[in-house]
Amino acid sequence: MVRYKDTHSLCLDLTVKSQSGPGHPWYEVQASVGKKPVFQYDSDSSKMKPLGLLGAKVNATNAWTELTQTLGEVGQELRMIVSDIKLENSVTSGPPTLHIQLSCQCEAERGTAASWHFNINGQPALLFDAMNMTWTVTSPGTRGVKEEWENKGLADYFRRISMGDCRHWLREFLEHWEKVPEPPVPPKKVPDADQSLPMPSIACIILGVIVISPVIIVICCSISRKLAQRSPKKPKEALYQEARLSSPALLSI
Repeated sequence: MVRYKDTHSLCLDLTVKSQSGPGHPWYEVQASVGKKPVFQYDSDSSKMKPLGLLGAKVNATNAWTELTQTLGEVGQELRMIVSDIKLENSVTSGPPTLHIQLSCQCEAERGTAASWHFNINGQPALLFDAMNMTWTVTSPGTRGVKEEWENKGLADYFRRISMGDCRHWLREFLEHWEKVPEPPVPPKKVPDADQSLPMPSIACIILGVIVISPVIIVICCSISRKLAQRSPKKPKEALYQEARLSSPALLSI
């Protein structure tokens, strides 16, 4: 058996309906180890479909066969449970839908966590900590559901599945964990330092110069015209006197 020091977890997402139409399974399961998908299961086929590289590796193991049978039994049990759910002050009509997230965690071959998160009709309802055998009501309308499940002894059933079966499946899957390669990370493209500008960029620069140049010329002419208008003009007599003073020939006139 392969020994692991890191923390790993198996997560099962289960959806259970008391009733369903043709072509719509009343029970579906998707499983993943960490972020790696492993399989999916539905009540129509009663078979598990491997997902990803890890699912392909564990497809032929004994755990795969055991898990297929156990998931079918769990689905039947949960279907009876969801049929008896009665919510307090519920505004939703029709049969309820139960969504469950079952997870178990192992570290250094020891179980460190196991829990069930229950959502009813898309709303958080209950949390069951299988390690401590404690319930947490996350919606006031499901307090009666919690009490009914406690009276039926479902806590022991949930604990056995999450701390027994789930951990066993996780250990079996981890036997093939290191055999699954990580997807390669594509290298980042670094542009060359001497890479010339593309032709569209050069064309845009030339077009910009052609468009802006006439505008600059017009602005310069306008400024020059305004400056010329602001400079005071001397009268003709003043100009004549200045010319006489500067020319001795004109002084004799």
